[in-house]
Amino acid sequence: MWVKILPSLKMGTLWFTSLWYLLFFLLTSEEACAESVIKSVQLIIHPRNEVERGTNVSLICHAEVSHSPGSLPIYEYNIYKDFKLLNTDQANSKDYQYSIPDARMADSGKYKCEVVIKEQKKESLVEDLTVKGLQTPVLTVDKLKLIEGNHVNFNCTAEGERGVLRFFIRDGSQELYTELTYSRRVDWQLNLPKGTVNIFCYYSITLRSTELSNVSNVIRLDIQELEINPNIEVIPSKNVTEGDLITFSCSVDTTYQRNSDPIITLSHGHIVLSSNMTKTDYKVYAKANESGEYECTSRLGSVSKVSAMNISVKELFSMPVLSIPPAKVFEGEHFSISCQINSLASERIRMDDIRYSILQDKTPVINGSLYNGTAGKASNGKYICVAEAKGIIKKSRMVLFEAEVLVSKPEISVYGPVIVNKPFWIHCHSYNGSLPIIYSLKRNNITLNKTEVSDLHENARFLAMISTPLDISSYMCEAENNGQVSRKMSERLRVTVIVPVGKPLLTIIPVPENIEEGSDVTLICNIAKGSPPINFSFYGGSGTEIYSTTVQSNSSSYVLSAVKRQQSGNYYCEANNQAQSLIKSDTVSVEVSLATWKKALIAVFCMLVVALLVLFIVRHYKAKRVVVNNKESVWSERLPDVADQDSPVSTNEGDIEYTEVVHLQPVDPTQRATEHVNHEDLLEYAELSHDLPEPVDC
Repeated sequence: MWVKILPSLKMGTLWFTSLWYLLFFLLTSEEACAESVIKSVQLIIHPRNEVERGTNVSLICHAEVSHSPGSLPIYEYNIYKDFKLLNTDQANSKDYQYSIPDARMADSGKYKCEVVIKEQKKESLVEDLTVKGLQTPVLTVDKLKLIEGNHVNFNCTAEGERGVLRFFIRDGSQELYTELTYSRRVDWQLNLPKGTVNIFCYYSITLRSTELSNVSNVIRLDIQELEINPNIEVIPSKNVTEGDLITFSCSVDTTYQRNSDPIITLSHGHIVLSSNMTKTDYKVYAKANESGEYECTSRLGSVSKVSAMNISVKELFSMPVLSIPPAKVFEGEHFSISCQINSLASERIRMDDIRYSILQDKTPVINGSLYNGTAGKASNGKYICVAEAKGIIKKSRMVLFEAEVLVSKPEISVYGPVIVNKPFWIHCHSYNGSLPIIYSLKRNNITLNKTEVSDLHENARFLAMISTPLDISSYMCEAENNGQVSRKMSERLRVTVIVPVGKPLLTIIPVPENIEEGSDVTLICNIAKGSPPINFSFYGGSGTEIYSTTVQSNSSSYVLSAVKRQQSGNYYCEANNQAQSLIKSDTVSVEVSLATWKKALIAVFCMLVVALLVLFIVRHYKAKRVVVNNKESVWSERLPDVADQDSPVSTNEGDIEYTEVVHLQPVDPTQRATEHVNHEDLLEYAELSHDLPEPVDC
């Protein structure tokens, strides 16, 4: 089916839609442009801040707001109680009212309000609201009369109260029940004892403090006693002798309790002897340890009644006593065990009526009250004594017997190293023997010291010292734990003794005064005494260690190969062993001299220098003599016995020679060369002028 829309209707719908959008735009644009300012917020509690229970309370939140003309802001009101949000609402008014009808104490607290306009917020000051008074609760029960053992239902109601309430139900000063609830009422069921009770209830509420309500109405309950009290009887009497047959009977008179069938039990202490006393009696032979109170208990539902009777049981005979004198018995010694009683019921039995037996580890060793034996491993064990008369059997307390063990041969040893002239500890210990053990330290059979040990794992310790290694074997240890007959002597003490090293002697080969550069020098360090291993250390001229070694002998050596002159200095050695007494030798001074070839080279060089010097002097001297001789040959008349080997010309003996005497004056060394030249010139001149008739006088 086709529907044709009229053009006029279509145009009308379009016009209405456009108008609605226009109005919405105008309103929203106006609201968007509107401005509001929250000046203040005030919370008013009406009628007042402190009211009685049941008052209608109003919280009025008033806001002072400035806004644009023609605008109508939307107010959001938030109400807080004890700083927690209680209610939120919106309004167009500057005042907002929050109502609390029929106020209760649970409404008490600190209140404030908050106004929100768009993004603006402002809070009021905090105001306190106090509601006084709690409602009196009402107590009800489902029955006022009941029989002991029946249940009664209680109900306590505080109508109209709010909050967390704690209810209390009491019978006078005795509290019967308590419960914490968010409800205004509490229900419970109780089973009350016989008699008359006065029940009431009240409740409390905790705010800033705990407030108690008034007491409810009091309900009087009469509870009828359930007549099921048992009657206990004992045959033959309450006072019996051990071994007598006792018959217990318990009964309940149900004349006034028709259609009731109570359960009756008999108990002694915490032990139930019979749970079917309604039909049968309980019979038992009396024992001395079973004196005391016996109870008959009748129970019907949740109600129970008790009757009791004290029974006194006299001993037929006392518990036997086992004794083993003396307190200590050593292996191999004789001992005796006796068993006896201290008292008996003479009106019932005689001493001869009692039969004894002694048992070791539950095995009979003798039927009687006395046992003799020899102490040893076989006699060790747990002993008890059994006494029997008229069917009554009694056992003594168990006695543990262990024969004392004689001390074994002690072992002697030392703790730590033994060093001559230093104190050390000697230990003595026996692996077997009853405690305490007395140890004695002996030297050459003379007792030096004693000590007592009370722990099997403990050693006896003695402080000792020796002056020679042979003294160590003079020590022995003695142990005893039962006088002289138990004394045991150890072997002689044999341990390694450490002798401290003596002062070392440093020997240098060759002798320190005859050591040349490049030769090998042997350092020998020797000690007169000391236990190996021995550590030798050698120290050089600068005091630094040059060699160290540990040997099993009393000496050690070290070779300095191809020594140099800078190795001259003071040398010494040190010796040490396990005694840790380091001893230093005397210092030996070593001077390394030049090698022989160096000495010879120096000597040759010196001789060569001397020879050159002598040669120079000789030549210099000869040069002077030549000058003088030449002058004589020119100017003087020569003697006949003087021959001039240097001149090839011979003169006649009768010739007359003129001599020029020249006096040499000190001259400056720098002028010697010139003088030497002048002499040579003069010599040459003399030779050339040899034939002159007359001397030339200078």
